[in-house]
Amino acid sequence: MAASKIAITIDDKVLKQIDILVKSKYFPNRSRAIQEAVAEKLVRIEKSRLARECAKLDMDFEQSLAEEGFSMEIEGWPEY
Repeated sequence: MAASKIAITIDDKVLKQIDILVKSKYFPNRSRAIQEAVAEKLVRIEKSRLARECAKLDMDFEQSLAEEGFSMEIEGWPEY
């Protein structure tokens, strides 16, 4: 995986919390702690975006679309 080095400004209180996690060996270093925090936040943003988009769907329309042609198909299925 390619990586890029960046410089960030971070609140002292947050940095102290990160340092506590690194010192307790929860993370191997500051960089890994920040990488994982950013990656987790990006996943949360993507999930919330998906949830917002799903909330826009018309459930009745989506159900009818899913069932469209289903009754014709079921007649062609073998009986078990």
